[in-house]
Amino acid sequence: MSAVPQDRRLLSAQALAKIDRETAKYPAEHRQSAVMAALAIAQDEHGWLSTELIEEVADYLGMPTIAVYEVASFYAMYNLEPTGRHKITVCTNLPCALSGGTRAAERLKKKLGIGFNETTPDGCFTLKEGECMGACGDAPVLLVSNKRMESFMTDEKLDALIDELKQAK
Repeated sequence: MSAVPQDRRLLSAQALAKIDRETAKYPAEHRQSAVMAALAIAQDEHGWLSTELIEEVADYLGMPTIAVYEVASFYAMYNLEPTGRHKITVCTNLPCALSGGTRAAERLKKKLGIGFNETTPDGCFTLKEGECMGACGDAPVLLVSNKRMESFMTDEKLDALIDELKQAK
């Protein structure tokens, strides 16, 4: 399905098999409907979405590269540049900000020694500011590496999370 020669592919056979499982959920003529899943699979494998990786996903799905880039650049869950091993996204939308989101963000900035859109010198953490995560009643809320949501983040819970993630492989 891909015009990229097998020896020049960035995506592994396992990643392509996962993408194939996603595309099988749609009629063949709507294969591109799996673009968000394909980007997530590519990012999980590589940590971020380089231009070459976006081009490969586009080629594999039979889509224009710009269409895939538009999806990747629209959604905050996709990383268009390398991030730390753990990306922490703090919701600072108004309801969360009023319920401690801003305080939590400031605590993380101080503890990590970085600001939003920065990565710690050891490459362990990248801190991002996020929009609504749909859990306003659980504020402050944050997302760890797009996979794990944490709620009701007190200073103690923030410190424990950072300590836990530092220990993680």
